[in-house]
Amino acid sequence: MTSQAALKQANTASLDALYGLVQSDLRRVDDLILGRVREEIPLIHGVAQHIIASGGKRIRPALLLISAQLCGYTGERHIRLAGAVEFIHTATLLHDDVVDESRLRRGLATANATFGNKASILVGDFLLGQAFQLMVGDGSLKSLKILSDAAAIIARGELLQMMTEGEPATAIATYLEVISAKTAVLFSAACELGAVVAGTDARETPLREFGSHIGMAFQLIDDALDYAANQVKLGKTVGDDFREGKITLPVILAYGDGNPEEKAFWQRTLGSREQEPNDLATAQRCLQKHDAIARTIALAGEYCHKARQSLSGFAAGPARAAMLDIVDFCAARSY
Repeated sequence: MTSQAALKQANTASLDALYGLVQSDLRRVDDLILGRVREEIPLIHGVAQHIIASGGKRIRPALLLISAQLCGYTGERHIRLAGAVEFIHTATLLHDDVVDESRLRRGLATANATFGNKASILVGDFLLGQAFQLMVGDGSLKSLKILSDAAAIIARGELLQMMTEGEPATAIATYLEVISAKTAVLFSAACELGAVVAGTDARETPLREFGSHIGMAFQLIDDALDYAANQVKLGKTVGDDFREGKITLPVILAYGDGNPEEKAFWQRTLGSREQEPNDLATAQRCLQKHDAIARTIALAGEYCHKARQSLSGFAAGPARAAMLDIVDFCAARSY
């Protein structure tokens, strides 16, 4: 399958069932988040609301909420913890956009482009503080450990990614370690917490694994879309990873299979960051030549298969069906 064919496959999967089941709880999470950023310092409210209200899918808190439903939970703790998860995610977005010098996210100007780097970094720190206050408020050392460990691993993943910038000869195993730390760990924590709040210890491992597999697939698809997506649907500038010198799986695959001329191209454009106006188009042709996008999507499909297997021990029902829909959406998404 060509890279374009892989991305143009029929996409009937959606998250409608998921959001239908968690809509009420997700609204409460949003209210909690917005209530905690209505500070007397207008800049905190302005920056935080800019990114929180920018139209994200809220997939991480939604995963926690649906996992709690799957485990039969009917209490209140999942709202607070889902808010903590979204605060951690939002803080990392603010920091990432500064580090990456990104100007566009979900089709809108990034917070750092609008308010400046200093404000984005400091508000990101404020949001991390809010996350930890919510974790402590939950009163569970177990949930605190899961999320604090996740926050530490995310920071480690960012540093590891920074160390691989500009090195297209990066090992696939190193790349997978980066995305496991940067992305999959928070998906995994969110799902595991659904079992934790329900007190169903036996379900913590399969839900943790489900989240990890979905997170890996999600990031793999993101990395493929950066070179092959429709920019309007993607909500960010296609080719951002290329311009920022990020080493993702499509590049690693194309570089590994490339001839000396192609290797020199990747070293010039990503290693030395000497890029000319037509280099992105050349990179896309090289990726297509080596089927790198389709191979990346195929690996994402393997993780999706593992995610489905993680749910095999759960009884059929609306929550399990919605989580399987998440897998289908992740496998087929074009944005």
